[in-house]
Parts: sequence; C-alpha cells; structure tokens
Amino acid sequence: MSLAPLTASLLDRPGVRHGFFTRQGGVSTGIYASLNAGFGSKDDPAAVAENRDRVAKFLGASGGAQLVTGYQVHSKAVATVTVPWAPGAAPQVDGLVTKQRGLVLGVLSADCAPLLFADADAGVIGACHAGWRGALGGVAQATVEAMVAQGAKRNRIAAAIGPCIGAASYEVSDEFVATFMDADPANMDFFEPGARDGHAQFDLGNYLLRQLEKLRLGAAELLGADTLADPDRFFSYRRETLANGGAPADYGRLISAICLPE
Repeated sequence: MSLAPLTASLLDRPGVRHGFFTRQGGVSTGIYASLNAGFGSKDDPAAVAENRDRVAKFLGASGGAQLVTGYQVHSKAVATVTVPWAPGAAPQVDGLVTKQRGLVLGVLSADCAPLLFADADAGVIGACHAGWRGALGGVAQATVEAMVAQGAKRNRIAAAIGPCIGAASYEVSDEFVATFMDADPANMDFFEPGARDGHAQFDLGNYLLRQLEKLRLGAAELLGADTLADPDRFFSYRRETLANGGAPADYGRLISAICLPE
C-alpha cells in the first residue's frame, strides 16, 4: 500500500510540500503497521528509519537524513533548524521552524494535534505538536513567533491542524475543564457535557483553531479527522489505552511533515 497523506488546501502553495501522513504505506508490522515514524517506540529502528525515509522522499528531500523531528515533551519550546541534527541529538522541543530548502520538518502524534505552517512568499515553514498541555501553553503561538523572526509575515502565514482526537472521543474530567476555565472562561466553548457524571468532552481541534484565529494569520483550517475513531488510518494512544484497560505497552506514531523542496 502506498503513502496516503491528508493535505490541507491552504498549504497547497508553489514551493511548499506537506502531508499529514496516515499509518498506511510503511514497512512496520504488528501494532506498528505500517508507517510508524517514532524512534521512541519499541518498533524495529530499521523499519522506522525506512518509514521516515519514505516520507522525506515523498516530500522531495534526498533521503531520511533530511527529515527532522524534535524530542517532544508537551512544551511550547521551538527550535529554528538550519541543518539536521545527529540521530539521538534532537532537542526537547515541540515546535520547529526553518527557511532551509530540502529540509523536512516533522512532528509525531497519536491523538495530539499536528500543526503545519507556511509563508510561501517568505520561504519560511513551521510545524508543531500540540497535546492539551502544549495547546494551553501556547506552542502554536510560539511557532508563529519563531517564523516571524525568520522573516515570515503573520498575514501571509497559512496554517492547518491535522488529524487528532475528536471531541466525541475525548472524555476529560471536571478538573481538566477547570484548568482551561482558569486560563480563560471563554474556553467553555470547547466543552460539552460527557456521558458520565464529572466528565466532559473536549474539542482540542477547534480550541487550537481559535488560538490560530487570535493570531491574525492569513488563513487557518482544521482537517477534522478523529484519530481514535479511525483505526484503519490512524494510530491512537487513547484507543490503545481503552483496549488495554490502562496505559498500553506501546503504540505507533503518525508523522506530519512540511518542506521547501530544493
């Protein structure tokens, strides 16, 4: 099966290539089948390397060594990338920015939201990983700021939020709701009553879309695909957690990536 990434119309610009890759088109097996891109998993590292190489080549890079991902820690830290770092030397960041052609920026996810950004006129791109902590902490905002520092203009930046856990699948506690309400009472817009007392359903994707709209970018969109609800296309940490009655032993990681082809 070939690679089958989702794409965002807003990022379909001359000189920019991107994809929100599904789990299809790789060489991994078992629970990692088939396009597992996470070296942090217990998958065969050679299979992960081949999967990442396929993604890089699909987007026009010369090989897997040109695909860069950070050591994601649910922060708002952003790295400006000029050259690929050595294997095992990735900084602890959740956002990446570059203006270097031929360098692919990637973020990993398995329910958290991947975001891709581009100012095609300036030749500046960005990517970030936003779980609820990163979303609340401002990783999307920090990524845009890092792009502006590299010459991008806010009103030219296009942004897209890729597949992530959907509101119907994302049950959270009342304590979780209170954390968002303490930050901004308007965040109640992104919660609906849950099926169980003391719980609610959280809309991570639209929360992030609101954050992007506040940044006054050129345009932003939410693809809206629910990772938990579509096991054929997406890995999902929460799906594995529910199936195992607790934290799973391991799970595959999706990759979303963007580059300025040489």
